[in-house]
Amino acid sequence: MRRGILNIIFIMNTFFFLNLHAQLSPGDLTRAHANLEGISNCTQCHTLGEKVSNDKCLACHSEIKNLVDQQKGYHVSRDVKGKDCSSCHSDHHGRNFDMVRFDEINFNHNLTGYKLTGAHQKIDCRQCHLPDFIDEPDLKKREDTYLGLNQECISCHDDYHQNTLSTNKCTSCHITDDFAPASKFSHSETDFALVGKHKEVACIECHQKEIRNGREFQVFADISFSNCNSCHTDAHQNNLGTNCKQCHTEQSFASLSQINRFNHSRTNFPLKGAHQRVNCNDCHNMNTTPVAIFQDRLGIASNDCIRCHDDVHEEKFGNNCVQCHNENSFQEVNTNNFNHNLTDFTLVGKHEVVDCRQCHTTSFVEPLPHNECAACHQDYHEGEFLVNNINRDCATCHTEDGFEVTLYTFDDHNKTDFPLDGAHLATPCFACHVSEDKWTFRNIGEGCVDCHEDIHAGYIAEKYYPNHSCEKCHATASWGDNHFDHSLTDFNLSGAHAEQNCMTCHAVADENPQNRYAGFTDVSSTCISCHENVHDQQFEQNGITDCARCHSFEGWAVSDFNHNNTAFKLEGKHAEIACNACHKPVTLNDKTFTKYQFDSFECVVCHQ
Repeated sequence: MRRGILNIIFIMNTFFFLNLHAQLSPGDLTRAHANLEGISNCTQCHTLGEKVSNDKCLACHSEIKNLVDQQKGYHVSRDVKGKDCSSCHSDHHGRNFDMVRFDEINFNHNLTGYKLTGAHQKIDCRQCHLPDFIDEPDLKKREDTYLGLNQECISCHDDYHQNTLSTNKCTSCHITDDFAPASKFSHSETDFALVGKHKEVACIECHQKEIRNGREFQVFADISFSNCNSCHTDAHQNNLGTNCKQCHTEQSFASLSQINRFNHSRTNFPLKGAHQRVNCNDCHNMNTTPVAIFQDRLGIASNDCIRCHDDVHEEKFGNNCVQCHNENSFQEVNTNNFNHNLTDFTLVGKHEVVDCRQCHTTSFVEPLPHNECAACHQDYHEGEFLVNNINRDCATCHTEDGFEVTLYTFDDHNKTDFPLDGAHLATPCFACHVSEDKWTFRNIGEGCVDCHEDIHAGYIAEKYYPNHSCEKCHATASWGDNHFDHSLTDFNLSGAHAEQNCMTCHAVADENPQNRYAGFTDVSSTCISCHENVHDQQFEQNGITDCARCHSFEGWAVSDFNHNNTAFKLEGKHAEIACNACHKPVTLNDKTFTKYQFDSFECVVCHQ
């Protein structure tokens, strides 16, 4: 019975939906959607209770969705964006209804992302929108589709250049008005910019046409231009090399304005010196044929001067000019080959590099005085070494290697009034003998203060170093060492004091470094003037703590103190215990010191 009831319900629902479909469907679907016919397929395009869903349209038409996602194509233009698919592509109008309908004549192609210009504006849509131009296999099968075209020129047009030029840059040379001429092409952007006469040459003169792969082909790529003879015949028949630009320019082959760039060193006669400044027609006959030009001096050696130059010496010195002269200037004598040792004056040291004319100012054959340096050189020392009005020869101290080199030794200096010893032996000569960039050797002083600053002036009494006699304390071996007799003062040094550096006691802390040496006067002889009073005022008598009552100068350890001389003699066990057992540190007025003096010697003071 239950099964019978269910069958009745199913029959009634089927009857209901069949009647409903007959009432709601506006007509047959177009041929493209015919497979969706039937009430059971409605929801593939429609959302129940709502209109056709754009999402469901794009779910099937993925090629459109991909373009929309990439923000490309007509469907993202201002005319379409935001519209429902059904507003342009409605259905249920019969099998033969064309869902893709638009005014092809007035259609704004710019909205597709590809602006039609030039000849593209004049052709029918179907001349471009053909399956042959579509790469995508699924789209290629469709009839009357406007999708799938590539915007590259080569996707529709044959590659006239047969893959010899870039296929994705056609628009860098061509425009859509006409393929030829290539009005956007600029030869300046290639590796061979056109200048001079090359600008006037027709393209076909260099870019020949030929038949390649059964079609006419004009060669634009892989044309050799490394040198002029890649295109031009060598009028010189390879006698002058292949670098035409050394002499010629693109303005005119007859112009030799660049001839100064010709590398003459590649010939058997490299140009040097003054030859580099000579005009070509001074040596070569310019009134000849291209084949013979510059060939009229073949075989002439670069040292065969008399082939071109007159012998001004009239063969008195032979014809080997290069023994004395060079290409820089005839007036410049080459001394490298002249043996000056054959004369009475052998050249050594600095004399070897002196130009001949610095000595031979008027003639090379006139004898020159040369027995003494002063014959040519001025007396730099301005008579400082005159003896009996006779100047000592420079060679006594100097050599031809230079005036900076001296033969004057320490032994020579020790024979003067100022023998060198100690640190003076390591002092360079200029430290004492150069004043304001001038060397001087007379009247420079013999006392220390003539060269050294007296840092003690005003700080040490005259009686300790009369007339600033530094040697009373210092020695030339080292300025830090001294031999001052401190017993001449009121404070004789003994013990550890005798081992100290002077500045340990006499240095003064002052921002001015000159005042650092002011501590040699009015120095107190009391211990606490230098040493810290670690006992505070326990042992002070009449305002003075006399450390020597307990300590000696040999060391700080208590060596002279006798506890039996105090008010508390050490007896019994007291004589055996350490000092710090009774004398402990105390702090008074923020100062810590060991307490040695007690107000009471009662036992209970120490013993509890």
